[in-house]
Amino acid sequence: MLEILNRINAVLWGPPSLVLLAGTGLFLTFQLRGLQFSKLRYAFRLVFTRDKEDAGAEGDVSNFKALMTSLAGMIGNGNIAGVATAITLGGPGALFWMWLVGLVGMATKYAEALLAQIYRVKNADGEYSSGPMYYIERGIGPKFKWLALLFAFFAAFAALGIGNGVQSNTIADVMENSFFVPGWVTGVILVTLTGLIVFGGIRRISSVAGVFVPVMAVLYISSSILILLLNYDQIIPAFELIFKHAFTPVSAAGGFSGVVVAQAMQHGVSKGVFSNEAGLGTVALIAGNARTTHPVKQALVAMTGTFIVTIVVCTMTGLVLIVTGFWDASGGLLSGVEHDPGLEAGALTSAAFGAGLGIVGEYIVSISVIFFGFSTIIAWYVYGTKCFEYLFGLKYVAVYGVIYITATFLGTVMDLSTVWAFADTANALMMIPNLIGLLFLYKVIRTETQKFFANPVERTNM
Repeated sequence: MLEILNRINAVLWGPPSLVLLAGTGLFLTFQLRGLQFSKLRYAFRLVFTRDKEDAGAEGDVSNFKALMTSLAGMIGNGNIAGVATAITLGGPGALFWMWLVGLVGMATKYAEALLAQIYRVKNADGEYSSGPMYYIERGIGPKFKWLALLFAFFAAFAALGIGNGVQSNTIADVMENSFFVPGWVTGVILVTLTGLIVFGGIRRISSVAGVFVPVMAVLYISSSILILLLNYDQIIPAFELIFKHAFTPVSAAGGFSGVVVAQAMQHGVSKGVFSNEAGLGTVALIAGNARTTHPVKQALVAMTGTFIVTIVVCTMTGLVLIVTGFWDASGGLLSGVEHDPGLEAGALTSAAFGAGLGIVGEYIVSISVIFFGFSTIIAWYVYGTKCFEYLFGLKYVAVYGVIYITATFLGTVMDLSTVWAFADTANALMMIPNLIGLLFLYKVIRTETQKFFANPVERTNM
């Protein structure tokens, strides 16, 4: 089964899908006239300032809490383990391609959040429901409901894997290796905490995310900056490596077979998508809950999440790996810094932080993995329930909650190689319907954006 899934993923995450993903981002960037660059400053101002009009608008949570919940789903082990995997398999140049997919992905994320607001619906509990399934069915038309159903089905399954089981498995590994806590004990703790939070609804989840995400992001980024300051003489050479190997191969050395440019591009783009989720449609599953006077405002706020995750958090991880020499999969023959060539993913990042800050650095990564992973679990619960509600109705959401909590425990005690592979498949299969929906509705995206920025009042506020 694992071998079959890996072959399927090689196709699903191959050049056609990556071209569709990057092409959609570039197309939307053109249609929106580079909005992610020209309006970025205004977008961040919307994030960090309170709008009295927004406070009285329709919605369940504030713009800020909606963003924090979205970031909780994005800032996870993909930003720690994913970046390390991209760089060791694709070389330092992979980070350049992560930046590129992040920058064009900001336009994609903007479009997803905008459509989420436009086509959101209010359910029987009085809360808003939104997501690609709604803008596909209501925006493109009922004839495409089959496409909406496909998105909802694969997204609900992906939430159990990438968003839950894989995260709890990683947390259990860290708890056992760093703090000597057995996996089943971690499972009981996670089930208890997750249940207390997720069954409190979207408001409790967003409140927890509003505390967790900023605190952990500041701790992780501050530690990264400290390591960079201690190795300041390696920062410029690190950037030189990034830009050089984005377009030229990395030489082979020892057991390291070398990396061609195509590998740097493939690993940078694919891991970039996993880290910022632009194109997967996940932000649309929470953006519709935000209180805002205009859909464009929430879309701008949501867009900043991709910038924070890719341009800030992933860059910090990548630079730490490069300046400490731990990007080198040959074990140090290329970088001159000897280390275990068998280290992978999160363990490699932990070793890099340990080299920069000693044992404290290793514990910072361990704690970050635990809290980032847990915040991802509670955020993806929201995504999964929105999709399950669309598929089966609101009264069956509690069934999904039980399944989700069970998956949290199973993740701590099982080998999840097959589940991870199947979730990779589900991610690709939820991405494709979403991107099709965005391309069909590009005129709506463009028109709503132009109308908003043509308003004299909004131009004055910017």
